Amino acid sequence: MSGAGARRGVRAAFGRWRAGRPFWGGLLLALGGAEILLTEKASLKVVMHIGMQGLAGYLLPAMMLLCGLLTLFSPAQRLFYSIVGVLCSLGTWVTSNLGGFFIGLLLGLVGSCLAFGWLPDQEPRRVSRQRRREARAAKAVRV
Repeated sequence: MSGAGARRGVRAAFGRWRAGRPFWGGLLLALGGAEILLTEKASLKVVMHIGMQGLAGYLLPAMMLLCGLLTLFSPAQRLFYSIVGVLCSLGTWVTSNLGGFFIGLLLGLVGSCLAFGWLPDQEPRRVSRQRRREARAAKAVRV
């Protein structure tokens, strides 16, 4: 198999994998958690000295990151992970630099909402568009 054929095969396999899970929701939730973790500047010594409030600043974004990854790799429990993800995202408003300067907070909220609203039995957009075109063409031929 040539290099281009192998890339197409890998791309098709990734597309099938991605279609079976709330990919964008999990990805945005994980990116939101990672962004908030990267905006934290205090060292772990300082966090442990400050106490529970400082620890929550790292714990909530880590939970967001974990929920995003679990949504990607275990889509059957997406409802639970998305609810935990939205609660952690809202909690970062208080504990983590206003939710990573609003960016991580918004990424987490949008990703959680996308994961919550994803339905596993929906057909891809291109398939539904193609069916609509075929129906219009058949209707035009009949008229």
